[in-house]
Amino acid sequence: MVMGAFHRGFGLPPERLWISVYEDDDEAFEIWHKEVGVPVERIKRMGEDDNFWMSGATGPCGPCSEIYYDFHPERGYADVDLGDDTRFIEFYNLVFMEYNKKDDGTLEPLKQKNIDTGLGLERMARILQKVPNNYETDLIYPIIEKASELANMSYALADEQTKLKLKVVGDHLRAIVYLISDGVLPSNIGRGYVVRRLIRRVVRAGRSLGIKGEVQDNLEGAFLPAIAEIVMELSTHIDSDVKIKAPRILEELKKEELHFVQTLERGEILLEKMLADALSNAQKSGTMPCLSGKDAFLLYDTFGFPVELTTEIAEEHGVTVDMNGFDQEMENQRRLSRAAHNVVKIEAEDGASPTEYINETEFVGYESLSAQAVVESLMVNGSPVIQVSEGNDVEVLLNRTPFYAESGGQIGDHGFLYVTGGENQQTAVVEIKDVQKSLGDIFVHKGTIREGVLEVGREVEAAVDAKLRQRAKVHHTATHLLQAALKKLIGQEISQAGSLVAFDRLRFDFNYGHALTDTQLEDIERLINGWVGAAAFLETKVMPLKDAKEAGAIAMFGEKYGEQVRVVEVPGISMELCGGTHVRNTSEIRVFKIISEQGIASGVRRIEAVAGEAFIEYINAREYHMKNLCSMLKVKAEEVTTRVEKLLEELRMSRNEVANLHTKAAVYKALTIASKAFEVGTSQKIRVLVESLDDVDADSLKVAAEHLIDTLQDPAAVILGSCPDEGKVSLVAAFTPAVVDLGIQAGKFIGPIAKLCGGGGGGRANFAQAGGRKPENLPSALGKAREEIVSILSEKAS
Repeated sequence: MVMGAFHRGFGLPPERLWISVYEDDDEAFEIWHKEVGVPVERIKRMGEDDNFWMSGATGPCGPCSEIYYDFHPERGYADVDLGDDTRFIEFYNLVFMEYNKKDDGTLEPLKQKNIDTGLGLERMARILQKVPNNYETDLIYPIIEKASELANMSYALADEQTKLKLKVVGDHLRAIVYLISDGVLPSNIGRGYVVRRLIRRVVRAGRSLGIKGEVQDNLEGAFLPAIAEIVMELSTHIDSDVKIKAPRILEELKKEELHFVQTLERGEILLEKMLADALSNAQKSGTMPCLSGKDAFLLYDTFGFPVELTTEIAEEHGVTVDMNGFDQEMENQRRLSRAAHNVVKIEAEDGASPTEYINETEFVGYESLSAQAVVESLMVNGSPVIQVSEGNDVEVLLNRTPFYAESGGQIGDHGFLYVTGGENQQTAVVEIKDVQKSLGDIFVHKGTIREGVLEVGREVEAAVDAKLRQRAKVHHTATHLLQAALKKLIGQEISQAGSLVAFDRLRFDFNYGHALTDTQLEDIERLINGWVGAAAFLETKVMPLKDAKEAGAIAMFGEKYGEQVRVVEVPGISMELCGGTHVRNTSEIRVFKIISEQGIASGVRRIEAVAGEAFIEYINAREYHMKNLCSMLKVKAEEVTTRVEKLLEELRMSRNEVANLHTKAAVYKALTIASKAFEVGTSQKIRVLVESLDDVDADSLKVAAEHLIDTLQDPAAVILGSCPDEGKVSLVAAFTPAVVDLGIQAGKFIGPIAKLCGGGGGGRANFAQAGGRKPENLPSALGKAREEIVSILSEKAS
C-alpha cells in the first residue's frame, strides 16, 4: 500500500503521515482508515478550496486526497491544522477525476474516470534531507552557496531578509536557465516577459547583496553567468540540452543583465528622489506614504522601469504605490495612441534628431514573400539611431513588410533586407533572424548588418526566406489538424494550452489528465496522414467575430481578437481563428510524424511532431544513427532489437557478477578490520568498530556492516564510511538489539555525522545509511562518530 511504500522506499515513519480528504468523500476516508490502516485522528476532512481540484474555469475536475508529513508529532492531535506550514508539508496528491465542469458551473460525470497523482520532488528532498525549506535541498542550495560566495557572506549566518534575497537568486535563476534552454528568450511580450521579469528580480537582488560581476572571460561585469554555471552543473543528469545550449544561455543572461543595469541605474536615481519626497510629504501631512500612479508611470514609460520593480522597491522603503492611478495613466496612453491611429513617437536620446512618426506596419506576407518598403526607424540596444553600419545588430521598422511577426505560436520569418545602390548610393544587406510585434501592429525586424550601411528613410527590398516560410506553413496547418484529430479521437473536451510553430518542429500543449497510449498516438498519426493524402484545399476568409464563433471556429491559445477575424478552415476537418500562415492544400504537408508525447504539468500534456521537409530530416537523422548502430553491432536493421536485448542481458549478468565480487571484497575487508573492534562500558561490555573501507560502494558497505554485526555479536555497534566515487561519501551505522535497547537509534545517530560530509540520511533504529558530497571530510567525520558513540555508550553501559 501507499503508506508502506513511503516507509520502505523513503524510510518515512508511518506515524508521521497525515491524510486530507474532501469533506464529503466518505469512500476515500474509509479506504485510508480501513484498508490502509491510518488512524481516524490523522485523517482530516477539508473543504472545496483545499481538496477539490479543477483544471480551469471549465473542464475535468474532482475531489482530491493529500498526504502530509508531520515535522513535529510531539505537538499531538489536538486542534491540528494541516495548513500550518511550521509543522506540516503536503508532498503527495491524488486527484480523483470524476467530473467535467460545464460553462454554467454544473458538474457532469466523466465517461472515463481516472486518478491523477503526483509527488513533489523538492518537498520530498526537504523531508529526506531534513532541511528547513525547499531552498536548502541539494536541488537549489548549491546555487545559493555560489551567490553567497560572490556576495562574500555566509548564508547560515545571514539575517532573514538577506536569506530571502539569496533564495530569490537560487530559485529564479534555476527557472531562468531552463526557460532559455527551452527557447523562451527575454522580451516584452508573453512568456519572454516572464523571463525578463525573473532576470531583473535576480539582478536587483544580487546587486543589493553586493554581488559584482567578474570582469573576465569577456563577461564584462555580469554576475548571472557565473552563478548559472552551477545551475548547468546540477542539470547534467536531468536535462543534457542545458549543457549543450550553455553558450547561448550565458550570452542571453549577460546581454540582458548588462542592458537592465543601465535601466536600473537611471531609474533608481529618480525613484530614490520620488520615494524621499513621498516620505517627506507623508510626514508633513500625517498620512501613509504613497508614490503616485503618475510617478510610477513616468518611470515605466520614460525609463523602461517595470512597475513590479517600482512596487517592490517602494515596499522596502515603507511606501505604497497608487496602482489605480498607474492603470489610469496606462489607459490614457492607450486612448491617445488609438486617437492618433497607433502612431509611435520615437526621438533620439539627445533630442537633436527630428521627430518621426511610425504608423502600424502594413503586412503583405499572405500574398507575397517580397516587397518594396521604406525604413521608418532604426534602433540599436533599444535606442533610436539614424544609421547602422556593417557588423552591428539592429532593429528595423518598415512601413510595410512580407515578414510574419511571431504570434499565435508561430515564430517570426527569417530573410534579408536589400538596399540596391544607385548613383552615389551605398548598398547594404541586412540578415533578419526574428520579427516581433510591438504596440499593436508595429513589426520589429531584428537582424544584423552584413554589408554596407543602413539609414532611416532608405528604400529596401524585403525578402522572406521562402523555404523556411514553407516549413512554418506546413507545421502550422499540421497543428490545426493535430488539434482536430485529438478532439475527434480523444475527446471534444480537449483544449489547447499552448503551441509552438517552428521551422524544425511543431509543439502542441493540451489539457488532458493522463498519457496517451501508443495505439492512440498511432491512430492520431493515421488520421492526420489520411487528411494530408486527401489533398483538401484550405479556405481563408475574414468575418465578424460573432459569425465565426457561431460557425464553430476555435480560438487559438493566447490570441486577442478584434471585431473582424481571420478564419482558416480545412473543410469538414478544422476551423480556427488564426492569423498565421498556412499551406494552400493539405498535400503540401506530405507526411506527419509524432516524435514525443509527455506530461509537462498537472493535467497538461505536450505533443511534439514534424512534417514536410522537417520529417525528411528527422528520418534521415534516424537512418544515419541506425546505420551506425547496425555497423557497430554487425547486424541487419531488423535484428537490432534482438541483439540489443541480448547485450542488455549480458550486461545485467556482468553487473551482477561485479556486484557479487564487490560484495565478496567488502566482506573480506570487513574480516580484516573486525580485529580493530574495541570494548566500551563497565557494567555491560559493548564491542565498537568505527572504520573507513576506502572506495567500497554503498550496497557493499551495507553488506560489510551486516557481516560485522554478525561477527561481533550482540551487543555491538558498527559505523563504516567510504568514498565510492569522486565527490561522494557513503556512511552506514548498524546496532545490535542490545544497543538499541539502551535508547540509541542508528537513524538519528548517522544524520549529524553525514552533515559533516555535506549530506544527510537516516533509517531504522538498528540500521541506517547516509551520504555526502565532501570526501575530504570523511576522516574527521568518522573521528567525530567514534568520539560520540564512545561517549554515549560509556554513559549508557556504566
